[in-house]
This record gives sequence, structure tokens and C-alpha cells, in this order.
Amino acid sequence: MTRRPHRRPHIHDHTPRPPSRRHRALAAAVEELLVEKGVLTAEEVARQVAAMDARTPARGARMVARAWTDPGYAARLRADAAAAAEELDVPTDGTPLVAVENAPDTHNLVVCTLCSCYPRAILGLPPDWYKAPEYRRRAVREPRAVLREFGLDLSPGVAVRVHDSTADMRYLVVPERPAGTAGWSADRLARLVTRDSMIGAARAREPGALGG
Repeated sequence: MTRRPHRRPHIHDHTPRPPSRRHRALAAAVEELLVEKGVLTAEEVARQVAAMDARTPARGARMVARAWTDPGYAARLRADAAAAAEELDVPTDGTPLVAVENAPDTHNLVVCTLCSCYPRAILGLPPDWYKAPEYRRRAVREPRAVLREFGLDLSPGVAVRVHDSTADMRYLVVPERPAGTAGWSADRLARLVTRDSMIGAARAREPGALGG
């Protein structure tokens, strides 16, 4: 029997897709109805939209960079990631959060096998590939192969741990701190932390990626 080749889970498409005209019209109609019925005011809707737009991976990057530079914070992040997020005024939407740390002999990868549970308040909108059924299946069954397709080829001595995000639990991967960053400030280090590295699909950026 011929074995069908694996199809990649569209991992190279990192551009968020804008909502369709139909979805925009539906959202506008719902907003108008909520305001008309007095459920929300136009100002409240505007504040909620602004709050959602403010969700970016920069929040999670701040947490990772702080953990890299502050051992005490790193310990608190391991013990209670949600509380550690609050220290930096990073919301967690009330969902329990677990931080898992990469190490030379361990790499962590996050997936939601049922749908696309994801710490949006910390990492912003999830990439399309994270929501793809193929990624959700293969990340559990053959994580090393999936990581290779992202360009991350781990040695056999590195254990891969896959964490299943759910409606009751979210995960944040703390990537390894890149070499050559001794003495860097947390703000500068945060620029090396990407969304994909906090999912576990990539390593943090190398210092040379910043230029200058």
C-alpha cells in the first residue's frame, strides 16, 4: 500500500486574515442591536474593541524577558504563571496559565487538540496554522516532524513535551535565552521573543536578528 505523504499544516503563512465583508457586516449589525437594546453603550463597545486590539505577543514577550533577567520572577512564573502575569499588568482573562520552560535537553510545544484554545490576552490572536486540524493532529502524533517543517530540527537527545491547551488551562512556553545576550536589558531581550517561540514552534530570535 502506498503511503500518502504528509501535508504541511500551512506553517509558513503567518499573516492574519482580515474578516470577510459578510463577517464585518454581521458584527456591525450585532453591535447596533446591542446598543439599541441598551445592553451596551457605543463607548463600551469601543473600549472592548480597543482592548482586543491591544492584545499582542509583546505582553508574553515581556514576561519571558523578565524571567530571563530575574531569577525570582522566573520562580514565581513557574509556581503561578497567572499571578506572575499580573505583576506586569498582563491580564489572563481568568483562565489558569502554566509556564513551561525550554532547556538544552527539553523542548515544549503547545497545541489544542479539540479546537484552538490559546492565551489570547498574552499572545494576541492565534496564527492560522495553530487552528488547522492537521497541526492539531500531527503535533501530538509526530511533533518532531512538525517542528522540522517549522525549520526547527531538534537533536535526538532533546525530549519533546507536547502540552494540550484546553478551555480550563492555557500554556506559555518560555524559550531558552539566546547566547550572546549577557547584560542585555529586559526591554531589549523582549525583542528576541516571538509569538511562535512562546508556542514552542520556534526558538527565540538570535541577537543578530535585531541588527545594529
